[in-house]
Amino acid sequence: MTKTWQLKKAADEEMANCLGKELNINSIIAKLLVQRGIEDFDAAKTYFRPNLEDLHDPFFMTDMDKAVSRLNDALFNEEHILIYGDYDVDGTTSVALVYNFLKEFYTNIDFYIPDRYSEGYGISTKGIDWAAEHGYSLIVALDCGITAVDKVDYASEKNLDFIICDHHLPGDVLPNAAAVLDPKRRDCFYPYDGLSGCGVGFKLLQAFCIQNTIELEKLYEHLDLVAVSIASDIVPITDENRILAWYGLKKLNSAPSAGLKALIKIAGFKHELDISNVVFGLGPRINAAGRINHAKASVDLLIADTEEAALQLATKLNINNKERREYDEAITAEALEMISENKKLAESKSTVLYHEKWHKGIVGIVASRCIEQYYKPTIILTESNGKATGSARSVEGFDVYEAIKSCADLLEQFGGHKYAAGLTLPLENISAFQKQFELEVSKNITEDQLVPKIKVDQEINFKDIDFKLLNLLKQMGPFGPFNMQPVFVTKNVVLKKEVRLLKELHLKLIVKQENEETIIDAIGFNLGQFAEKLHQPFSMVYTIEENNFMGNKSIQLNLKDIQIND
Repeated sequence: MTKTWQLKKAADEEMANCLGKELNINSIIAKLLVQRGIEDFDAAKTYFRPNLEDLHDPFFMTDMDKAVSRLNDALFNEEHILIYGDYDVDGTTSVALVYNFLKEFYTNIDFYIPDRYSEGYGISTKGIDWAAEHGYSLIVALDCGITAVDKVDYASEKNLDFIICDHHLPGDVLPNAAAVLDPKRRDCFYPYDGLSGCGVGFKLLQAFCIQNTIELEKLYEHLDLVAVSIASDIVPITDENRILAWYGLKKLNSAPSAGLKALIKIAGFKHELDISNVVFGLGPRINAAGRINHAKASVDLLIADTEEAALQLATKLNINNKERREYDEAITAEALEMISENKKLAESKSTVLYHEKWHKGIVGIVASRCIEQYYKPTIILTESNGKATGSARSVEGFDVYEAIKSCADLLEQFGGHKYAAGLTLPLENISAFQKQFELEVSKNITEDQLVPKIKVDQEINFKDIDFKLLNLLKQMGPFGPFNMQPVFVTKNVVLKKEVRLLKELHLKLIVKQENEETIIDAIGFNLGQFAEKLHQPFSMVYTIEENNFMGNKSIQLNLKDIQIND
């Protein structure tokens, strides 16, 4: 797939020079900082040295006072409290966070995760009935509930109160809950609306600690869970999320909970973890339980008391993840074949596929895989409980949630974000939905949005790359949305040695620039198609990384794309 390289707007030279002198850093790093809006010493200090004291006052969030008051009443009156969360990583880490924290001084508490297949996403009638039958009077809903207007009314009839902690977009009407915490509420003026669901749960506990004069350090002991949610839910690594992720990763790498420690071991990590390791190593294993069996197993792992119990649970999740991979590969192959064999579908501006036998827990992953091959908004549907249900993924700049919302007359349920959403509809509406969704996408998407882009921070030469630069780049982490790992471009590159092709897929190169002496290693995952084309000068875009092999550290370029010189 051809990709467009977009060189970002260059930093103001004078500002970068001043900042470089003030911080005693080289011009490459200074320009990167200015490009990211960091223009003076104080901003740089905040960026490089996040501080928990800079977290916003949780009581700035609408309904926070009501939420803490209702929670305090429940504790004082010894009510049964149920912690309820979604079955993905954000939901299960949210539940583990709130449950783990409250159980330290309150025993009348339990948790509930809905079954992906029998209950579906969010608050379920079955869950409410279960809570009522078991004597609960307060449900703290995490990472879900913002659109559960009817369900909260139903719970009220059973004398069940809700505190909702969500970060998804609300509908026109809010649930009639005891408190609704969501920084995306139109009437909420909280300074930051990029929190994960677990992040909103954290803010509730932060407010609870402040109100009850509980040391915040007790809450900070659980920041490894918050970091896993931030990474896995792909929320912006800015503002509060940057602070929480920075300290959470520190905890994850120094003293993780028993559950996360076991998961790190079973995933085979022997080095310091970053956001990417969490996204691709820990997140899928936590998610696998809910995709293959039931996500309660993930929470059981995340709240495990002993390393022995945690290791047993992590092993089971790892088995689930292997099974998930097998489903993933098989269904992706079928989906791509359906597109390639249908000319009209291949040429459309969107992809909507349905197969009654596809695994419900895998469809979101398959949608992402399809976008890697056919870059356009994609929805993968399967049959569940007599309905068509599935997941949507989008391309940069296009709001798939709004496109789905415009088809609401054909749907029974939907929800999500700009780039990812879930939906349920009657089987007989699939064809009509495919046509209407394609119409909406065609009407609103631009040709530019249908071409994948690589955003390049700066053009540099190989002679600029050394360990000092690498160490400064590392300090710019944690990386993620809105604080991506810097991407560089270098031109007039030539081979120093012959190309090595690993597993017929990946490039292993030793390269230099024409008329320059610096030699450097590079690896290009899934770029094997260039192997026979590199006998003339070329340009490459890449990130700069440390390669640690058998204790020997070296600099390696991680290639994102290659363009052969004309």
